[in-house]
Amino acid sequence: MTPPFALLSEATTGGRRARLDLPHQIVETPVFMPVGTQGTVKAISQETLESLGAQIILGNTYHLYLRPGHEAIRRMGGLHQFISWPRAMLTDSGGFQVFSLSQLRKVTADGVRFRSHLDGSSHFFTPEHSIDVQIALGADICMAFDECTEYPASRPRAEESLRLTMAWAHRSLAHFRAHSHRVPWFDPQIRRAPFCFGIVQGGMYADLRRQCAEELVAMDFDGYAIGGLSVGEPRELTLEIIAETLPLLPKDKPRYVMGVGYPDEIEQYARLGVDMMDCVLPTRAARHALLFTSEGRVNIKNRQYAEDQRPPDPACDCPVCRRYSRAYLRHLMQAGEPLAATLNSIHNLAFYLGVMRRVRASLEAVSTTTDN
Repeated sequence: MTPPFALLSEATTGGRRARLDLPHQIVETPVFMPVGTQGTVKAISQETLESLGAQIILGNTYHLYLRPGHEAIRRMGGLHQFISWPRAMLTDSGGFQVFSLSQLRKVTADGVRFRSHLDGSSHFFTPEHSIDVQIALGADICMAFDECTEYPASRPRAEESLRLTMAWAHRSLAHFRAHSHRVPWFDPQIRRAPFCFGIVQGGMYADLRRQCAEELVAMDFDGYAIGGLSVGEPRELTLEIIAETLPLLPKDKPRYVMGVGYPDEIEQYARLGVDMMDCVLPTRAARHALLFTSEGRVNIKNRQYAEDQRPPDPACDCPVCRRYSRAYLRHLMQAGEPLAATLNSIHNLAFYLGVMRRVRASLEAVSTTTDN
């Protein structure tokens, strides 16, 4: 088999072109990953995602565990089969969702007991259980179970959170290595085994981030994520943490920043050397009438677009911009038509994916120039 991660070029800024060979898809990086929380990228069909060039999407362990249930999905052949998605998929560990249930959870050294936001039923997630759920879902990339630190957090709070994250990382990786062959689709004659990524935590404390990164690297995960960002901290601090953490991670393995950001931010992070990013923003903003364009952000509900016959973004070649006007998209939003969310989301996802395509092309150009 080809190497699981091949570094193709690197710019002086740190930006990299690489190729990640996952069980279901060879992913060209840097890559943006649309978020499919409950087995769907909201308002978008899988056919549309494919046509837009999405290489990999996310599934949410917490939500899919609660509904329809990971064992039901396993019996149906795994999440790829269940949602009819032939390309790559990453599942989060459920840690962030449990973190967000601050009034419904209790954290101990063993794991997290929480109440379902759906019906109030009690559940207990351990690192081993999180990995078992992700294996049942059949992810190409599973994430270690972590404890996410809120912002702001005191140093004692961040230290305790880091202690849990590191203990859980060891347990997650050991369980993954013992049981990853149980993913529903695994056949060593056809596909390579799934991957497991560790997550660098430590709050906004650079020394704790360093401590976490060094211990995770020593454990030899398949890739490394930077977590605990976009939890309310200033954007400048997000950038600072990413820039300080990236050099601590191996060059020969993928680097993933979780849950970020606006289009200009993901481009900036990619040019620093981040290989993978995800965010709910393209579809969430779309449902609230916010479009990302080459001319800046457009609130399509504004009155000024009522008779605007121009496409949403004159520089965009997505299916929406080729066919529909700003006036029509505004009308759909004003009328509360479900199609509004779909068309807006298609455009925003196309814009995000296009940003990454341009970054990859520019990094390839840098490589060509350097070689010459």
